Amino acid sequence: MSREQQAVQRARSSFQTGRTKPLEFRIQQLKKLLLFVTERRSNIADAVKKDLAKSENGTELFEVMGLEGEILLALENLSQWAAPRPVEKNLLTVADEVYIQPEPLGVVLIIGAWNYPWAVTLQPLVGAIAAGNAAVMKPSEVSCHSARAMEELLPQYLDQDLYPVVTGGVPETQELLKQRFDHIFYTGNNTVGRLVMGAAAHHLTPVTLEMGGKSPCYIDRNSDLPVACRRITWGKFTNCGQTCIAPDYILCEPSIQGRVVEEISRSIREFYTDDPKTCEDYGRIVNQRHFKRVMALMEGSTVAVGGQSDESQCYIAPTVLTGVTGASKVMREEIFGPLLPVVTVSGVDEAVHFINQREKPLVVYVFSSDSQLIRQMVADTSSGALLANDCLVHFTVSALPFGGVGHSGMGCYHGRHTFERLSHLRSCLVKQLGMEGLNGVRYPPHTDRKLSWARLLLLKQVDVGRLQRLLAVAVLGGLAAFVWRRFLRRR
Repeated sequence: MSREQQAVQRARSSFQTGRTKPLEFRIQQLKKLLLFVTERRSNIADAVKKDLAKSENGTELFEVMGLEGEILLALENLSQWAAPRPVEKNLLTVADEVYIQPEPLGVVLIIGAWNYPWAVTLQPLVGAIAAGNAAVMKPSEVSCHSARAMEELLPQYLDQDLYPVVTGGVPETQELLKQRFDHIFYTGNNTVGRLVMGAAAHHLTPVTLEMGGKSPCYIDRNSDLPVACRRITWGKFTNCGQTCIAPDYILCEPSIQGRVVEEISRSIREFYTDDPKTCEDYGRIVNQRHFKRVMALMEGSTVAVGGQSDESQCYIAPTVLTGVTGASKVMREEIFGPLLPVVTVSGVDEAVHFINQREKPLVVYVFSSDSQLIRQMVADTSSGALLANDCLVHFTVSALPFGGVGHSGMGCYHGRHTFERLSHLRSCLVKQLGMEGLNGVRYPPHTDRKLSWARLLLLKQVDVGRLQRLLAVAVLGGLAAFVWRRFLRRR
């Protein structure tokens, strides 16, 4: 029996004992996960520094704070999320107990990504624990230092049988995918996403696929260009461009292309100095294979800003490309690196057409002071999310479902959405054995008279909550009338 198979079997056996069902146990594990994040900040930062050359403060901002927020949100709201949810009834079931009961799915496989190795692996884990599942975590082997740290440190805090960490490369991942899970949560690229989905289909296992794509960024000529380009520069070059929701390319009219390039160049210098290679807040490409892939994408385009590189350090400077068309090499795949192509269009209509000719992206970005233009983008395009006049920040809003559509992914998470995604929403109806006479309309023989009664009983919806509110108002009204007649009127 392989190591991967043993880990899955231990997790399933532990889950089947029912240990994860009590909310007290889930809360205990979430508190231990929060303690892990709190006590192991320096270990996390050291690992990410070795993997991606990210600064300690950058790791705190982009890896740790969001994870803390997710845990605190779950701790605060878990009792509400997991509670039975009454639903509207019809007249036939008005006296019955009818509700939705969230229940755990079972054993979840979480396959993390290398670009944010802690956030995209442990944030889904928060929802898995909150929903009462066991979870097997497979961090990306590309961020090898983070994977080793997670394997070594996390079991010191969480239940080792219910929440094992399995490390390794492609063979280990393939072995995990042979096992039966109750849900697979994958973050990564489309190529591997197809393999994950194919393996899941063998066991009829549902999947959440958090992928990416080429997220466009349209800049209206009447927008505040210095502010727009500053925010785009931040969104694009954070983590050296290795962010699934980074703006992949810019769409703008030819009349403002020069100013856009100039403003982005100015923001690069502001954020990363005149020599980004020496700037602590500017990271590196994760490895040489990805370095070569990104460098090759510049072929056929004009370097307007940046372009410097150092393969020995996997360094590529923040780079802006012009002379780019839809057929350019840099437009054929998700860049996932610090290259920002500028494609010129005649206006918003051509921009919408350009976006809609391609696969649905993870995000559509639009910068404009014209609310009507923004509404047009919302109405005429489709994407996992749409963000107007900023970049990335929708990821910080736990109330918003985060996920893609079509080739950019399926399913969503964050906050309550993760809990819902990793729960089975079980329909429950509890009827008493009395009042059998009311059920006569459904039993044979089926007469016209019974059909008329059935139409009334089945099609008339009853809002029990509204009835309860009306009853409460009536009771209060009656009480007020009694007090008035009994005590106040005599005065």
